[in-house]
Amino acid sequence: MPLTELEAKYAKRRDRPYKLADGGGLFLSVQPNGSKLWRMKYRYDGKEKLLSFGAYPTLGIAAAREKRDTAKALLADGKDPGRSRAEMNPEKGETFLVVAERWHANRASALDPAHAQRVWSRLERDVFPVLGSKLMHEITPPDVLAMVRKIEARGALDISRRAKQGVGQIFQFAIACGLASADPTAHLRGALKPRPRVKHMSRVPLAELPTLLGKLRTYDKEGERRSATTRDALMLALLTWVRTKELRFAVKSEFEDLDGREPLWRIPAERMKMVREHLVPLSVQAAEIAKRAIASSPNDFMFPGTTPEKPMSENTMIYALYRLGYHSRQTVHGFRGLASTWANEQLVEFGEPAMWIRKYHEDWVEMQLAHSEEDEVRGAYNAAEYIVPRRRMMQDWADFLGGERDAGGPKISGRGNVVDIRSARKRAA
Repeated sequence: MPLTELEAKYAKRRDRPYKLADGGGLFLSVQPNGSKLWRMKYRYDGKEKLLSFGAYPTLGIAAAREKRDTAKALLADGKDPGRSRAEMNPEKGETFLVVAERWHANRASALDPAHAQRVWSRLERDVFPVLGSKLMHEITPPDVLAMVRKIEARGALDISRRAKQGVGQIFQFAIACGLASADPTAHLRGALKPRPRVKHMSRVPLAELPTLLGKLRTYDKEGERRSATTRDALMLALLTWVRTKELRFAVKSEFEDLDGREPLWRIPAERMKMVREHLVPLSVQAAEIAKRAIASSPNDFMFPGTTPEKPMSENTMIYALYRLGYHSRQTVHGFRGLASTWANEQLVEFGEPAMWIRKYHEDWVEMQLAHSEEDEVRGAYNAAEYIVPRRRMMQDWADFLGGERDAGGPKISGRGNVVDIRSARKRAA
């Protein structure tokens, strides 16, 4: 018996999907989440196949039957309706590409434009060439895995995981819209190549900082002028915890109040990894280096290269460390790890009876490193810059290193860098 409108409308959801037959291979598949999807079972070239027509009630019974009749006509002509998408559904094809476009448009307004573009570009490069033309119900776990394997073959294991995650998000969207009944990526757990062990940027132990700084302050391997520029760049990187790119392209106009009480470096969003403006409070020592670089630079770049109107080469600072004997032992990026280790190890004694607490809150450290907020909800609401406590932390770090105000080098306590807050209060008094 053909399916009636009342039967389709009032079909109740159950714990498992079930079918309401209409005839001629057409049936309504009722999902556990309550969605109702039109499907048609047919045979072509001796194989059983399945067509997806859309969701009820968006696609009514009469329209579903028209699609069934069109499919049967194609079969009668010796054509596979699953491969004849244009003839089956000329006004709207439910291919992976079409659904992906709807998914991306639905969420794009909530994303940073640059991130949204990166997501779409990744799909265009790696996913659509393999899956884009397939109908949603045709895509199987092996299809997705084949796409992932192509990315893995070029060694891009992180990108392969992101691509698989993107496909899964598109299928979850399709399931919610009644355009798919299952997510093929759910069956790929354990099939992807494992990530290699993370290799952290090389850095020396904190105890070796005095030796490193002593060598750095006498660096003279590039001639007097170029060596001075390289020394200042390396010292400013160490004093501010910024990334190499963020420092190389620094221009004079980004530095504020260098002769005042609150010197600041304002790095624009387009140069930051997380695409948001980054404020760097400067210690007295860092401000002195910035003033010296501004006075000596012949163009807008704080640390110009050998080519006029261009910044320092991306290899200048790391090669300087190599010449100082730190190949495979210390990188410029590794300065950030050194600083983070120092900040996270600082403890103060507080209260009676005494207890030890962190001297610098982890949020201050993460903000200084310009790391993203892992908790997306918290990150959306937490716009704090912590400028005042970060300024104190960076001055403490600069004083620990020594430098412009104190050439004696790092002072590493025999108590493992622990500071007694009561002694500090007595000194302040």
